[in-house]
Order: sequence, then C-alpha cells, then structure tokens
Amino acid sequence: MHLEEMKKEINELVLEKGFYNKPEDIPKKLLFAFVELGEASDAWKKGKSEEEIAEELVDVIFYVLDASRLACSTINMDEMFLKKLEKNRQRTYQYGEEHRQKGK
Repeated sequence: MHLEEMKKEINELVLEKGFYNKPEDIPKKLLFAFVELGEASDAWKKGKSEEEIAEELVDVIFYVLDASRLACSTINMDEMFLKKLEKNRQRTYQYGEEHRQKGK
C-alpha cells in the first residue's frame, strides 16, 4: 500500500469513528504523533517485543498521514517521499554531523 492509499484509508477511518477532522485539529494530530513516538521509544527501552514497538511506530505514521490530509491536501505524499529521498541522497556523507567532528 502506498502513502496516498493509506491517507484514503485513514480518511475513511476518521469519518467512521468521528475523530478530529478539521484544519484547526492539525496541531493535535502532530502532537499525538509525537506522543506515539515517545511510546515507541519507551517500548524499545523497556525491551518490549518488536511487534509492540512497530505498532507504536505505525501509530506515528497514522497521525502524520492524517495531519497531511488536512495540512497539505494537494500534495501527493508518494511523490513527496521520493523527492525528499532523492534530496537526502544528494547530501554529503553524515550531513548535519559536522558538529560531532569538531570535538575530535
């Protein structure tokens, strides 16, 4: 399943369950994604199963894609992912890590 397909599935779920679905709810959705990321980190630190960690990480993806439906509805997230991937591939080795090299 591609990101755009996931967005459609999430849209259906949001409507079916009556979840937040207005542009003013975008900050909540992003905050929930952050919370879920913390739960994934906590699950990993506690040595929980890979499935439990993966479930929390999927929750992050759900909230991010849900926010993307409202925040940038005209953007194809599959295309944006590929564009960003290519941009990152063009970066120098260990891009952004220069500050660590200075202390050596």
